[in-house]
Amino acid sequence: MCGIAGWVDYRTDLSTRRATAQAMMDTLSCRGPDAEGTWFDRDVALLHRRLAVVDLAGGAQPMAAPAGAGTTTAVTFSGEIYNFRELRAELAAASSRFATDSDTEVVLQAYLRWGESFVDRLNGIFAIGIWDGRRRELLLVRDRMGVKPLYYFPTPYGVLFGSEPKAILANPAVPRRVDAEGLCEVLEMVKTPEHAVFRGMYEVRPGDLVRVGRGGVIKRAYWRLSAAEHTDDLAATIRTVRELLEDTVTRQLISDVPLCTLLSGGLDSSAVTALAMRALNAAGGGPVRSFSVDFTGSADQFAPDAVRTDTDAPFVHDLVAHVGSAHTEVLLDSDELADPVVRAAVVRATDLPPAYWGDMWPSLYLLFRAVRRQSTVALSGESADELFGGYRWFHNPAAVRFEGFPWLTPGSARYFGGTGLLDAGLLEKLDLTGYRQERYHEALAEVPVLPGEGEEQRRMRRISYLNLTRFVQTLLDRKDRMGMAVGLEVRVPYCDHRLVEYVFNVPWAMKFFDGRPKSLLRAAVADLLPESVLRRPKTPYPATQNPAYAAALRAELAEVLADPDAPVRPLLDLRKAQRWAENPGRTSVSRTSGAAPRWRCG
Repeated sequence: MCGIAGWVDYRTDLSTRRATAQAMMDTLSCRGPDAEGTWFDRDVALLHRRLAVVDLAGGAQPMAAPAGAGTTTAVTFSGEIYNFRELRAELAAASSRFATDSDTEVVLQAYLRWGESFVDRLNGIFAIGIWDGRRRELLLVRDRMGVKPLYYFPTPYGVLFGSEPKAILANPAVPRRVDAEGLCEVLEMVKTPEHAVFRGMYEVRPGDLVRVGRGGVIKRAYWRLSAAEHTDDLAATIRTVRELLEDTVTRQLISDVPLCTLLSGGLDSSAVTALAMRALNAAGGGPVRSFSVDFTGSADQFAPDAVRTDTDAPFVHDLVAHVGSAHTEVLLDSDELADPVVRAAVVRATDLPPAYWGDMWPSLYLLFRAVRRQSTVALSGESADELFGGYRWFHNPAAVRFEGFPWLTPGSARYFGGTGLLDAGLLEKLDLTGYRQERYHEALAEVPVLPGEGEEQRRMRRISYLNLTRFVQTLLDRKDRMGMAVGLEVRVPYCDHRLVEYVFNVPWAMKFFDGRPKSLLRAAVADLLPESVLRRPKTPYPATQNPAYAAALRAELAEVLADPDAPVRPLLDLRKAQRWAENPGRTSVSRTSGAAPRWRCG
């Protein structure tokens, strides 16, 4: 995993703009702490910061190769290609020559051999920029589920691109502006495909190719979720899911650096850990490392709430004892969550003030920072709930019937709101409700339809599609930004496109065959896990219950209110903010516990 950036300008010799190119690349140093590289060819500059994971000696980037007629094609690439060894063998049999053992060179040679269709053969997570020296055009490619981010900013004479907006914003040609629609995108839990918040900037949509030439920008989808009839019976479906999971986890263990799993004691991460342990044992390797997170004192102070009925620790311990992983429990102090240095690091990593999930951002950052001291790569259980139907809104009839994003029903929206302290006049101008509904209807129009499908199955397919194309994108983005902020590559086996394509088309009655959430996944891994983990209901990522955290947020808000030059002041309802800052008995204005101070950090 790495950080990539680049610049195409057909009117300028970019070799004369090395200082600006360096500034763009420097913004991505956290994503690639091991090395940096640049490649210039008159109209183009390709930039790369490397986190070395595969072929540590030979995988330097950008990487270039002769393309015929005296031209050169070059690539800058972030991610991992899990089937690169099979592709390398196929390419070598077709006379392609290799100088390294890296997946980067496989990407480059695959493009030279197969053109744009090379992406159809890739199994992995990736953001790729390829300069085609024959056509003097740039190709941007993003993986099917959007695990790796990729942004671009068209200009009158070319384009700028990068793994994160900050790389593009480092170029003085790009204005730093967020308009009303961009602010809506920040505040609403909708994650509109291609929307990058900053005016004029775009995110490459998952499953898309973007080609940039002298004639402008051309976009093309190479992959989308599609509806297909599911013909397997229940036993065959369970068996296929298990086979796909085994293959996916085994592929994602490829690494030349220390690797681990992120373990919560829930079904999803426990299955990944158990499968990784089995695969490593079969290969003669040692036990997989696993990491979990908790807060100091939680064993004595935890109080069940509406979404968390218990702590992770007992279930983590059961799983570790069952599979024998080499486990580390990372204990966080709630005081660290409000540390200005940590909070500033979160905002730097995200390029924007997170408007929801509150303390989860700094706690995830701190967890990954601790994991990075021992591992460079981690496998995570992200996306299983979206794929197999684990969230409550999959099982709540009101949410299923709701004409809107199912996670934004009146009962659930409070967990994703970040507007409690904003000025009423601003909120009226933004019309967040209207924005949310507009984006919902756009998403609904994309949902694939299978002729003859019953009403219940159509509704459940719709909810699955919204979760797999909108909701999960917020989780993947959070995990990528917090992981790469400390140089940790996080892999997500449940985002393997073969698994996603298969399970998306499994009828809901089969996914929920025994009346429990994620019935299908549970059955597929039942022999791998202890009974306590198999029976455990869905529980979200841990959150601090220490009132000192809310007190620290109030204190920070008070500092903002006392500063007449604070840039966030025009956006706040100052009276409401003052009341909240002064009220020691009030622990939150929403689940986010204080969006306003995060604007201060920015």
